[in-house]
Amino acid sequence: MQESVCLSADDDAWVLINASPDIHSQIESFAPLHPRRRRDSPMQAIFLTNGDLDHCLGLLSLRENQPLVVYATEMVRRGFTEDNVLYRTLERFPGQVTWRTLKLGLEETVPRADGRPCGLTVKAVAVPGKPPLHLEAHWERDAEVMPFNAEELNVGLRFRQPSTQRTLAYLSAVGRLTPAVHEAMDGADCVLFDGTFWSSDELSAQRVMDKSAEDLAHWPVGGQEGSLSVLAELSASRRLFIHINNTNPMLREDSPERKTVEAAGWEVAYDGMEIRL
Repeated sequence: MQESVCLSADDDAWVLINASPDIHSQIESFAPLHPRRRRDSPMQAIFLTNGDLDHCLGLLSLRENQPLVVYATEMVRRGFTEDNVLYRTLERFPGQVTWRTLKLGLEETVPRADGRPCGLTVKAVAVPGKPPLHLEAHWERDAEVMPFNAEELNVGLRFRQPSTQRTLAYLSAVGRLTPAVHEAMDGADCVLFDGTFWSSDELSAQRVMDKSAEDLAHWPVGGQEGSLSVLAELSASRRLFIHINNTNPMLREDSPERKTVEAAGWEVAYDGMEIRL
């Protein structure tokens, strides 16, 4: 399935990191996200790290009469709501969706939907990325009349549990390494990192698409300049590659690429994986 992550500090209140097109089956497969009473949802907030369809399309298939709290940068919010007639499915009643702006570099407390604390803080960091494919031409055409902030196109998230100081760094789409990317991972107990492609020419070599991994704003895992090699000194006790394309050979458990990843102390995420820190 396409990648989404849910996170909780207390096994009661949950936040969702990106809403994939597979969100229905993902919710059904995980009992803690099931309603506990009539018209209930344990999901207190949804975080969008960019406007790619594999990260936000699932919003449109959630229960239509359910209030939602969505965190996103202003660029991501605009890309999802403006000129999008399908967004009306989330405007069934006044205030159905509450948008909260992710401010780069600022650590904030994450409240439940009712305002009570949920035991987590979050800090968004700018990560090299690109506009969503479906908005590239639109934003290029309107660039002169619409303010454009490239830093807000794609973010990584650093979640912290103040009661234990445990920290999770989530960076599912990383175009290249920057000081901000390093800072987001520094001292984290667990890092979920972009594992989309193994090599730069993965798509073109298999005649899937005439674009490189870098063209699509993903840093390849393999090779001397790949993330596996460059991040060899990362101190996190759990290091996982996520957001893995179906062309990536490290998905195969018997592949040389998988053996290389595991020998370096990294894990390859899989559907239904649960991590407790």
